[in-house]
Amino acid sequence: MTDARDKGLTLNPKYDDHGLITAVVTDVDSGEVLMVAHMNAQALALTVETGLAHFWSRSRQALWKKGETSGNMLAVRDIRIDCDQDAVWVKAVPAGPTCHTGARSCFFRRVGRDGLSLVD
Repeated sequence: MTDARDKGLTLNPKYDDHGLITAVVTDVDSGEVLMVAHMNAQALALTVETGLAHFWSRSRQALWKKGETSGNMLAVRDIRIDCDQDAVWVKAVPAGPTCHTGARSCFFRRVGRDGLSLVD
């Protein structure tokens, strides 16, 4: 653990083979997990510069600003990076539902012994 990336204060994201890092987004006030997505270097830079969450869509192979079409943007209040800099935690204020299904969070179902159930 002598790697400067692990302990230092220089931003040096460790992107995967596809040029991506995982981004976990939570509500800045409640701490609720809203979504998990991926960022490339451009998405991370735009998020830092604009204060609005940007991601890389693996399915569309395109950069996207969260809420660009729906209006449900994520106003970023804090971004943290994990110890080996391969994942970021984005604390944000959601302008509306975060999930494409219209749910507040993408994690609206619970896994149990009898299958899935809706979270209150």
